[in-house]
Amino acid sequence: MYAIIAHGGAGKVREKDPKEVENGMKKAVEAGLEVLKNGGRALDAVEATVNVLEDDPLFNAGTGSVLTFDGEVEMDAAIAYGPNLDFGAVAGVKNIRHPISLAKKVMEKTDHVLLAGNGANDFAKLMGFEYHDPITQKRKEQWEKYRKQFINGDYKDWPKLRKLFQEHPEFLHGTVGAVAVDSHGECAAATSTGGVFLKLLGRVGDTPIPGAGTYATPFGAASSTGLGEGMMRVLITKVAADFLGMGLDAPHAAEAVLNYLNNTVGTEAGIIIVDRHGEVGMAHNTPDMPHAYFKEGMSEIKVAMR
Repeated sequence: MYAIIAHGGAGKVREKDPKEVENGMKKAVEAGLEVLKNGGRALDAVEATVNVLEDDPLFNAGTGSVLTFDGEVEMDAAIAYGPNLDFGAVAGVKNIRHPISLAKKVMEKTDHVLLAGNGANDFAKLMGFEYHDPITQKRKEQWEKYRKQFINGDYKDWPKLRKLFQEHPEFLHGTVGAVAVDSHGECAAATSTGGVFLKLLGRVGDTPIPGAGTYATPFGAASSTGLGEGMMRVLITKVAADFLGMGLDAPHAAEAVLNYLNNTVGTEAGIIIVDRHGEVGMAHNTPDMPHAYFKEGMSEIKVAMR
């Protein structure tokens, strides 16, 4: 029994038309669903889903990624394949269109798990990825505004980015992800992000870290979103996979994971989960987490902002 669920990040959606966000989520799941309906692999389905979100400037991944403090875009992405615990990731990659597809190449073409920085970009060229500028005018205008405010002293507690996120929780919804199980019972996860707005150059979040932002096992798969520094500390998607291995289904695992997160690091976050039996689960402690899902037997894709 196949199923797929995708998220557009956890936080608060501002300065955007919710209908456009919902339409973007639906289009992304449609791409992955087409793979699954034709008997394809969950691995290819989550890649196809995230590719669509990376191309949509409404989301903080690929084109439309947020800028670093220095005005550049550094993107992270990871893909995980449950049956073999396979994992491929890139961190701090620049000027490519689909970081998730590059992460998949790392998994399929190398013996490594994670490539970062210039090495990741060199590998992208070797794999035939063309140059692509992901910076949009809207992101550049946001960067100029908030960087100026920071320099003027409006945000004094920079090490934790706390004040910035309290006043502008929309910046926390900046990751996209998808998890799926195919008709063969194989599970996969994919996550892609531009990272945190005004992050220091070289900052790597949870997305490309196995078990933090992305993970998949024979029991299921998970993708998380939110403030990565907290999720890295507790390896939140690994915890989700462990709960599935203990016998929880996806909905109950998502609820248990969020309770665990709230009782440990207490960071803002959201998570989506699929289990090998075709159940999907989601949970978040933020005002919004745009998501969409489909399970075999449903008549249409379900889309929601919360």
